[in-house]
Amino acid sequence: MPEPDLSPPDVAVALPDDDAEFHEPRRPRRRGIYILPNLFTLAALFGGFYAIVMAMNGRFELAAYGIFTAALLDSLDGRVARMTNTQSAFGEQMDSLSDMVSFGAAPALIVYEWALKGLAKAGWIAAFVYCACAALRLARFNTNIGIVDKRFFQGLPSPAAAALVIGFIWVMDDAGFKGVSTLPALAWGAFALTLYAGLTMVTNVPFYSFKDVSFKRTVPFIVIVAIALGIALINIHPPMVLFGVFCAYGLSGYAVYVYRKVKGKPVSVIATSTDEPDERGLH
Repeated sequence: MPEPDLSPPDVAVALPDDDAEFHEPRRPRRRGIYILPNLFTLAALFGGFYAIVMAMNGRFELAAYGIFTAALLDSLDGRVARMTNTQSAFGEQMDSLSDMVSFGAAPALIVYEWALKGLAKAGWIAAFVYCACAALRLARFNTNIGIVDKRFFQGLPSPAAAALVIGFIWVMDDAGFKGVSTLPALAWGAFALTLYAGLTMVTNVPFYSFKDVSFKRTVPFIVIVAIALGIALINIHPPMVLFGVFCAYGLSGYAVYVYRKVKGKPVSVIATSTDEPDERGLH
């Protein structure tokens, strides 16, 4: 009887081919950063930082220049990004952080240095409330950005709140009031305005956003004339005119809220589902 073959079966082994090419897995491409819109954001951040430094040195007029310049640049960076198709998640985060410095921390520190430090504990509490409300407003804005009617802001926008507080300081400083922390009447006035601006940022009151204004559309000739007249009006007395404009804007949201309530119209800026006819638009 023949013995069984117990030797292992022949196994074909593929030997490496010297001519074969081995490719390493491709690394994910690094995402770059758009320069143009982020330059505007960085410039706005510098404006807020400059304002803090000037306030520390008692130069409140220059601090006002820094905040108002930052507000102007902040209004442009988003439009520049949309017009040049350079929007990015990085730009959105950078804009929020810049806003927190320029329109949250900077106004709170400036108004505290200008007047609120004379009110002891009440002064720094008011400054902190403003700063905290700015942070809460920016966080809510970032989380609700997809469900809010873009024609309106939910609460007073932080640049307008900063302009309201800093505009008051600019007007008083231009009028010659120095050492305001030792003047109780002005110090308590700054206290009330700081709390108003801060708390209005976190309300649900609708403030017109001007985002439906397009620079690509043609406008009647009278619009250009009105812009020229507006520039001339500001130059008559910039502190008073700009402060007056932002006071009017800071009250406009409440006027819209009351008007809508009286007319029985929806007052919230949160957009709802459009699947059902009864849920169209705002609630």
